[in-house]
Amino acid sequence: MAKFPKRDALRVHFAHPAYQLADRFALRNTGIEHFQTFNLQDTQERIKEGDVFVCSGFWQNDYLETAPNIRFVQVCAVGFDQFDQAAMANKGVKLANGAGVNANAVSDHAFALILGLTRKIHESRDNQARAFWRGMISDMNAREEELPGKTLLIYGTGAIGGRIASLAKAFGMSTIGVRRDAAKNVVDVDEMHASENFISLLPRADIVVLACPLNDATRGLMNAEAFAAMKNSAYFVNVARGGCMIEADLVAAIRSGQIAGAGIDVTDPEPLPEKSELWGLSEVILTSHTGGETRAYEDNVVDVLIENLNRLLDGREDLKNQIV
Repeated sequence: MAKFPKRDALRVHFAHPAYQLADRFALRNTGIEHFQTFNLQDTQERIKEGDVFVCSGFWQNDYLETAPNIRFVQVCAVGFDQFDQAAMANKGVKLANGAGVNANAVSDHAFALILGLTRKIHESRDNQARAFWRGMISDMNAREEELPGKTLLIYGTGAIGGRIASLAKAFGMSTIGVRRDAAKNVVDVDEMHASENFISLLPRADIVVLACPLNDATRGLMNAEAFAAMKNSAYFVNVARGGCMIEADLVAAIRSGQIAGAGIDVTDPEPLPEKSELWGLSEVILTSHTGGETRAYEDNVVDVLIENLNRLLDGREDLKNQIV
């Protein structure tokens, strides 16, 4: 197994179609050589040149064979389901994700969706486009809502879910958390429950938020059974992964009035196909996986990367957010 290179021999390959990772890394004056590719073809052509690969969507597992110099992969996102962890371990390639780099951004976005739904901001935007001034509403059930006293159910109470809970408490809401290890307390979560109790908790929630990773336990988590267990007045928000919900079941739940609406930042597949029924549902606020994208994103990724590079250069085996 090859040793990790010395600082003066180390080369970092950033690969992302949009984020200016190499430029932000250069501002840190580490003295470490680096470069960036912005599309898959260039990434494939230069994959052999780096010892460290910083990426998200451009990863391909065959790089483990075609790029034997790679010793460490830093994911510039939270999700890592696309990586063959067993093969990486076998090759001696370390893997760490970007957990926490978008905790503020995604939790802010989740609450923007919650506020948008309950304050009907999407309807106001549609009215603005039509130059329509909505009058006062006699039907109380058709009006905007207030958050104090409502119950928020959060599946996944890591950095993102935990901060969503904190924001909810600032709005006077009650919070229920769901996670695999229900024994672990999270600040601002009033009740913590094991994941197997999720369905039974749904009838209590006014708003259900997914902030969990995509894995075998969460794939298709929000399905017809789950939507049927929710209140007719409840909202569903997904800032996790599109694969955690079944789109057809969500569409059916909204069309039938089983739930009041949804705020969706992630879909499966992405980009969302033009033929998807989600585009045309007035009860849905749809954003194009922008929850984690802010002006601070690159610097947050670089912070984690530099911490891990320093550990590797010091000969340490433990990494921040280490997966493999």
